[in-house]
Amino acid sequence: QVQLVESGGGLVQAGGSLKLSCAASGMTFRGNAVAWYRQAPGKQRELVAHITSGDTTNYADSVKGRFTISRDNARNTMSLQMNNLKPEDTAVYYCNVLVASGRYADWGQGTQVTVSS
Repeated sequence: QVQLVESGGGLVQAGGSLKLSCAASGMTFRGNAVAWYRQAPGKQRELVAHITSGDTTNYADSVKGRFTISRDNARNTMSLQMNNLKPEDTAVYYCNVLVASGRYADWGQGTQVTVSS
């Protein structure tokens, strides 16, 4: 079983920055696509960014130019650097990794990001 643990969330003022981290056990990030999602109150979970096993990155339009996804295969961790945060970025952020047959692993607890203005 894959276990995912997110960290690094917190309260930040608009325009500030945060860096989220994700650690996995039970499966290596190496050779697999990984992604960050977020879920705001009353809304569906949405894809924020993902990176392929070949290190190709993709971002939601709402975060392009502000967020950067990265992966450290040696440490089996992944990160989401978030700059120029906006109140609409407020959400619980989750990481995940593709497993067999192109399915995501079970979701972790996520980490709360709150942006005030």
